[in-house]
Amino acid sequence: MLRLSQLFVRTLRDDPADAEVPSHRLLVRAGYIRRVAPGVYSWLPLGWKVLRNVERIVRQEMDAMGGQEVHFPALLPRDVYDLTNRWTEYGDNLFRLVDRRGADYLLGPTHEEMFTLLVKDLYSSYKDLPVLLYQIQTKYRDEARPRAGLLRGREFLMKDSYSFDLDDAGLQLSYDTHRATYQRIFERLGLPYVIVKAMSGPMGGSMSEEFLAPIDVGEDTFVRCTSCHYAANTEAVTTALPVISELDIPAPKNIPSPDCPTIAALVNLLNAQHARVDRQWTAADTLKNVAVMLRHPDGTTEPLVIGVPGDREVDMKRVAAQLSPAEVDAFDEASFALYPALVRGYIGPSALGLISTSGIRYLLDPRVVIDSEWVTGANQKDVHVAHLVYGRDFKSDGIIEAAEILSGDPCPLCSSPLEIASGIEIGHVFQLGRKYAEILGLSVLDKNGKPAVVTMGSYGIGVSRAVASIAEVFHDDLGLRWPRAIAPADVHIVITGKGDDGTTDFANSLSAQLETEGLEVLLDDRAGVSPGVKFKDAELLGMPIIVIVGRGLAAGTIEVRDRLTNTSSEVSSDTVAAYIVTLARSDD
Repeated sequence: MLRLSQLFVRTLRDDPADAEVPSHRLLVRAGYIRRVAPGVYSWLPLGWKVLRNVERIVRQEMDAMGGQEVHFPALLPRDVYDLTNRWTEYGDNLFRLVDRRGADYLLGPTHEEMFTLLVKDLYSSYKDLPVLLYQIQTKYRDEARPRAGLLRGREFLMKDSYSFDLDDAGLQLSYDTHRATYQRIFERLGLPYVIVKAMSGPMGGSMSEEFLAPIDVGEDTFVRCTSCHYAANTEAVTTALPVISELDIPAPKNIPSPDCPTIAALVNLLNAQHARVDRQWTAADTLKNVAVMLRHPDGTTEPLVIGVPGDREVDMKRVAAQLSPAEVDAFDEASFALYPALVRGYIGPSALGLISTSGIRYLLDPRVVIDSEWVTGANQKDVHVAHLVYGRDFKSDGIIEAAEILSGDPCPLCSSPLEIASGIEIGHVFQLGRKYAEILGLSVLDKNGKPAVVTMGSYGIGVSRAVASIAEVFHDDLGLRWPRAIAPADVHIVITGKGDDGTTDFANSLSAQLETEGLEVLLDDRAGVSPGVKFKDAELLGMPIIVIVGRGLAAGTIEVRDRLTNTSSEVSSDTVAAYIVTLARSDD
């Protein structure tokens, strides 16, 4: 039994100053976590219980699917990550340190290398495969802007697992099994989720999907088709290409455009001085060219220009996901000074085209298709050019999914409208393939005695992030409302009597009966604390069932509140124990 009179907890009436989202605000106020440093938190007893309950469910399902648990150190030597170049590629996100002998170490952000080398060390035959290993371990990433409490921290608990198979068919089976296991995990946690197509990024591999909890405060944005099954993170959305009609497009023509460095000003000038016969000019007729500076992990920089239709903004998150591990910065005054060929506000393909001739890479959004006609910068101040045709008048160095995704855009599978929502990433599954196995030399002898490179899958769940995600879903204006499967206690008993009226004795007896039935009890036995404060704390702490032992005991009744539904019942004191047990097990 947990007694509030002895429990190490302190509830707060005011929100923490740095709290941006409900989970952060409530977990701190209810005494589940405390901030140590930006992105770093201590877990107090009630919070630790919730975290362990989430971990227990994850571990049960991973064991049930055949996973074998291992545990790697968080402190790792540099040479392992040099083998895959991730000592450099991780850039500033890596916590690096040097020991007293001058050797380089890092705090592990992820453990692909360690898992791969462990299997290489112990397994050498196809008969050893398949194998699935996992760990639940603390990870470290030096987030530039840690925020939202546990949702984006520098230290976090993660379940990461890896499958090792002889061939692609085996990898697909491991991947599908993991995917189904994740669905069971999140259903047991009570977390709503959407499975979306995702970018593999620097992890590599042929397939990647995210499990997102559809929550408004989430940093991830995803789309769902209103008709078919298509769903994708906006970073991974495939553009439905426009169809170009065969037209007799005149030769390019320069247009004086003083004081038109913006798309809106350009469209106004076109309609005022170069009116079309068939319709009005719109921003969609213009080609916007945006300059960015890439910072590569080795410290070098590279200019890049991205062309998108003028009615769209460049989505920097989409761009960054495709150009990772390079970081993407906006072009500033110093950057334009370094590259005077780029005329700010009037950048055009005439200064770009091919990197072999211009020295600056030029990538286009897929909506800029061959034979499409555009009005764009002439790369001269106060001048634009009309009737510029891609493929005829200018070229590029490639395609990049760069433009923002808008609600109503056509689905790439069925052309129905897409809808946009926000979510929190709670799980991610990758088909890594042979990238790490090839680099690190992981192969086994096949049935014919010949070396075969092992193929791998990588699968992650943010355990501590899941706690925050559940708090985001299960709360109200009064406080937290934990699902029964992960609550730190099943029942919160509040004594509101004066102590000499039998309420304390009854509450202790009831607690003992419930514990005999296998329920965990949190008993508010604090003396000198008003009933109002106890009620507020009970609602804030969020146990699934709140039991009030007070004035009604004299009449033989006990109030039982279901915190998940916020409904109350008056129950006979003789049958209240059985009633609570039935209520607590109603979800089993």
